[in-house]
Amino acid sequence: MIALITGATSGIGKCSAIEFAKHGYNLIITGRRQERLTELKQELEKTYAIKVLTLCFDVRKELEVKEAIAGLPDDFKQIDVLVNNAGLAAGLAPIQDGKLEHWEKMIDTNVKGLLYVTKHVANLMIPRKKGHIINVGSIAGKEVYANGNVYCATKHAVDALNKGMRIDLLPHSIKVSSVNPGMVETEFSIVRFDGDEERAKKVYENIVPLKPEDIAETIYWLASRPAHVNINDLIIMPTIQANSTTVLR
Repeated sequence: MIALITGATSGIGKCSAIEFAKHGYNLIITGRRQERLTELKQELEKTYAIKVLTLCFDVRKELEVKEAIAGLPDDFKQIDVLVNNAGLAAGLAPIQDGKLEHWEKMIDTNVKGLLYVTKHVANLMIPRKKGHIINVGSIAGKEVYANGNVYCATKHAVDALNKGMRIDLLPHSIKVSSVNPGMVETEFSIVRFDGDEERAKKVYENIVPLKPEDIAETIYWLASRPAHVNINDLIIMPTIQANSTTVLR
């Protein structure tokens, strides 16, 4: 069995790679930081005696995605599970004050990047009439919160694409699922606040958020259902969070 996981250099992606490795999957891990990919590859191969292929590319660049997937060795082309994890938030400002570079970064990564990877991997799954695509969405794809405007829009797009993919790929017996987390403590807020670690730390003060391992375990659970079972859509929240804005501190 082979799983391809995007954004595997940290957080949910890295933990998902570990989780699938625990269950004997060979892996294709992708990201923009080759040194982190190499370190993870060495760790997983040593610990779990599996094969790991690293692909260093930016999901926002369609040509890089196309070349990376087309260049897969034959023994790695039979991808059973694609985890579309690569994604980010950039900025937290009202629409009138939003930075164009933040908007483009989110749209290019969360929507276009997911589309590029899905297109090229799905075309490897279709001839085999087999595969499972798992999209990592967000509670922001189910609700909208103040100053979340464009980020919420991109995750609503992921929610719609998840439904559309399921319809389009149904004739090819390819499963499509999504997992939509609430607050997860990863590098997410550091990225959102352009590296401001102090501001990011305050997001998780006095609460117990989800851990990336929680989401990774859920992603693997989705992938491990019997062939006749597909979990279409799943929301997972920390106990202290009722919705995107109601948090017990």
